[in-house]
Amino acid sequence: MSTFGNLQQVDLREGWAHEAFDFTQWLVDQENLQMLSDEIGIEIAPIDSEVKTGRYSVDILAEEENTGKKVIIENQLEQTDHDHLGKVITYASGHDAEYIVWIVRDANDEHRQALEWLNDHTGNELNFFLLRLELWKIDESKPAVKFNTIVKPNEWTKTLRERSQSDDLTETKMMQLDFWQQFKSFCREKNSRLGTQKASPRHWYNVAIGRSGSKVVLTVNTRDQELGCELYIKDDKEWFDNLYEEKEEIEATIGSSLEWQRLDDKKASRIKLAKDVNFEDQDQWTNYFEWLKDRADKFKRVFGA
Repeated sequence: MSTFGNLQQVDLREGWAHEAFDFTQWLVDQENLQMLSDEIGIEIAPIDSEVKTGRYSVDILAEEENTGKKVIIENQLEQTDHDHLGKVITYASGHDAEYIVWIVRDANDEHRQALEWLNDHTGNELNFFLLRLELWKIDESKPAVKFNTIVKPNEWTKTLRERSQSDDLTETKMMQLDFWQQFKSFCREKNSRLGTQKASPRHWYNVAIGRSGSKVVLTVNTRDQELGCELYIKDDKEWFDNLYEEKEEIEATIGSSLEWQRLDDKKASRIKLAKDVNFEDQDQWTNYFEWLKDRADKFKRVFGA
């Protein structure tokens, strides 16, 4: 006698009878939106649903939590069609969005190829995602939601192409991009949500902590050969002072002495931990990833909302 259940796919309309009234309102909830964030690798914070764009309304207008870059999400619980392809481009233009997410029941080849073409022929400022939405259950269990990415931007290919067109992407920038892409992969292998932000050719990598105006920032300083993890506090000296009063307890929990930078002449304050490294020794990068992940996890636990 089998001890295993029978995995069954469930029709999407059994979960959400109406696309706008049911599915969109379900997805815009932050807890559900987090599943989408985990799948596509960017932290999405909702702004509003059914937002007017000329004669039409985008299903969900959101932003990347760490940068404020606009995200538009178009839902279609049916097969892709030309009408919705046109709409996602219209919405992206109307809201100056950098991330365009199209969620569907299934995708036609021509629409998949169209988004792949757009990703291949646009710069890093435009990123198109196409996802298949599925519902599954085991025997008579409640259905579970599964997002499957069909199309996503190829960050490395885009950056290489832009490098050939611009002198801005130096060898250092390329190394920074490579470092953060490998860090993302490392975090995913460890089942960590730290690796959800898009990798970019820059010296910092932001981690949301659920507190407005503040974040954990991971840094790679190739000039000073230094790895860093810091709490960035914006416009809140009072919170910094309250944390400083608990300095001994905080440092004991994190397991290291910290640099407490109130920065009285600036709006921001920082609490920082640094480590000397050699970035050219790529054999050590896995150790650096482990250090960053461990410190970021501790900072999130101590300083997170």
